[in-house]
Amino acid sequence: MRSVRVLVLRLVRENPGWGYRRVRGELLVLGVKVAASTVWEIHDAGIDSAPERAAGTWAAFLRSQADTLLACDFLATVTLTGRACTCWP
Repeated sequence: MRSVRVLVLRLVRENPGWGYRRVRGELLVLGVKVAASTVWEIHDAGIDSAPERAAGTWAAFLRSQADTLLACDFLATVTLTGRACTCWP
């Protein structure tokens, strides 16, 4: 049981945006069968819930997602006649 606790705490520290359900899912992928309530109960180690751990600024989010945001602003559609229509928001 101690090894499961250590693994849960490691996953939570390395992935601050994950909640207890995501951590449980990752444990299942690794072959560790554990109840979601068990993962949730490991909060006594002083680790905040996911929203508090992953709090960041809007500017930091925009910087991290800049390439994707710019890529999604442009759309080109090819019609049945082969003509390209470029749509700009």
